[in-house]
Amino acid sequence: MNQDELTPPGESYFDPTKVPNPTVWEQKRRLADAMRRVISHMVLSDAPEQELSDAADALERFGERLAVHPKLERVMGHAEAANAGNVAAFFDQSPLIGLANPLAPPVTISRSGPLTATATVTFGSAYEGPPGHVHGGFVAAAFDEVLGYVQSLGGHPGMTGRLTIHYRRPTPLHTPLRFEAQLVREQGRKIFTEAQLYDGTTLTAEAEGLFVSIPRQRLEKLADEAPNSRAQIATSREDL
Repeated sequence: MNQDELTPPGESYFDPTKVPNPTVWEQKRRLADAMRRVISHMVLSDAPEQELSDAADALERFGERLAVHPKLERVMGHAEAANAGNVAAFFDQSPLIGLANPLAPPVTISRSGPLTATATVTFGSAYEGPPGHVHGGFVAAAFDEVLGYVQSLGGHPGMTGRLTIHYRRPTPLHTPLRFEAQLVREQGRKIFTEAQLYDGTTLTAEAEGLFVSIPRQRLEKLADEAPNSRAQIATSREDL
């Protein structure tokens, strides 16, 4: 399957409904969304001590219940846009776009042309840096994910070699934001990309990304070496 078949303009990179055990993943996404709401409310909450204590008790019990269940022996593919080997990894496990990852805002990315993409996101209070505005580190991370997506449209995806961010003005929280990204050119293994971040028509930040194409075998080697087997997870838990 070629890249055009995977990502027709205006559509998401993969179909998030085509995953193994779709009803399980549906509930994981629902749970992640609920956790995002808890995080968002908790950051700004001035609830009384007992209410906070009750909530902490409930979450601790829930964490203990999840801990006894089997773990994925390997993350399903590579949990970033550029190198996702499985739809569940791309949509569900990324810390930026993962629908089942409560860390993700999430960012929604789709192809807008042969070598261009657009993305939307609304950052909540958990991502605050300057008062009322997004922490610059999260802006940079979102750029990395969006540029990682667009660089893959050339057919030779790689990994981030350099990311340069130009912050033009503070980026507001609780506001629909839009990224516009372009694959500018390829030079050997080097892939040059650019993107802009807008609040409406106002430019808040720009980025240039250099990605370096790497063989799939190297990605597979990184996955093999990653600490995500059941034994490694169990050992890590015991060390806590």
